Amino acid sequence: MPITVFIADDQAMVRQGFGALLASQSDISVIGDASNGAVAVSEVKRLRPDVVLMDVRMPEMNGLDAARLILSAGFDPPVRVLMLTTFDVDDYVYEALSLGASGFMLKDAPAEELIRAVRVVADGEALLAPTVTRRLIADVTSRRTTARRKPTAISALTPREREVLELIARGMSNTEIAEALFVAEQTVKTHVGKVLSKLNLRDRAQAVVLAYESGLVTPG
Repeated sequence: MPITVFIADDQAMVRQGFGALLASQSDISVIGDASNGAVAVSEVKRLRPDVVLMDVRMPEMNGLDAARLILSAGFDPPVRVLMLTTFDVDDYVYEALSLGASGFMLKDAPAEELIRAVRVVADGEALLAPTVTRRLIADVTSRRTTARRKPTAISALTPREREVLELIARGMSNTEIAEALFVAEQTVKTHVGKVLSKLNLRDRAQAVVLAYESGLVTPG
């Protein structure tokens, strides 16, 4: 089955351009779009796509509020939200990740990066790995976090689990973590599951935020 995608952006050219690009891939199907957040929420509830490309700034309801409603709806299987932004550092990004968005990317990113992003997010392996994404996460969390969380929750992890969390926060996929640690990918998946469970986190994106907030990973 192809990955189903919904595009929410107030610019028609963005919707059409992204739609045409993604539709040209044999494993991706664009099933709808919307020009504002309110319509996006309604249509996503009806269509249940695998991935939503969500612009941060839209009329009637912004992308952050729309993402909050979608991510709190409890869809099964889950609907993944990938935030889109024009700015290289956007104040909304931190909040979107905290809500459970699977990641974010710049609208002017190369075409192959957008295609890869959709596949990565659909596979549940957020956050995105490009260097620019790691830099943006670091910048946003350092600017938005005035007081870091106490590392109490982190202390519940084993040394190996802490290592896996750090590599997740640095944008590495399960395959990349397995190669770095010289273990099987299934072993990494087991560690990731334990990390999320022990820290009471919904997904990898929230794990990234916690890793930065707790000081396990520092900007730079």
